[in-house]
Amino acid sequence: MPFRTHRSTVLSVAALALLVPLGVGCSAAQKALDCGSTAVTISSDIVEVSNAFGNAQNDPQAAGQALQKLKTDLDKLGRNSSDTDVAKAVTDLQTQVENLQQAANANRVPDLKPLGDAAANLSKVCTG
Repeated sequence: MPFRTHRSTVLSVAALALLVPLGVGCSAAQKALDCGSTAVTISSDIVEVSNAFGNAQNDPQAAGQALQKLKTDLDKLGRNSSDTDVAKAVTDLQTQVENLQQAANANRVPDLKPLGDAAANLSKVCTG
């Protein structure tokens, strides 16, 4: 069974990097910067996780390494975000990473859709 994230989800998260609106208050500008930085980092990590699970038969360790990288980046981003909505969205992503890790540890086929949904939620928080 192939593993893939929804391309539109990855693209919408990546597009957040471009969302630094002009003429807004400091709080909104800071949130946009936080979101842009977050989006660039996690969109790349999510693509790596998807690719690693898709290639798990050839390189079973790659999935664990990709999950660890995503987990590490999410931990950093969660600590550095000054916006509570962004921090909650990052926490939701961390929960999905833990679920994927548990599935991988139990040799179950993980469902990547919730990870994509959590990324889409971050996109919504950043643009809403």
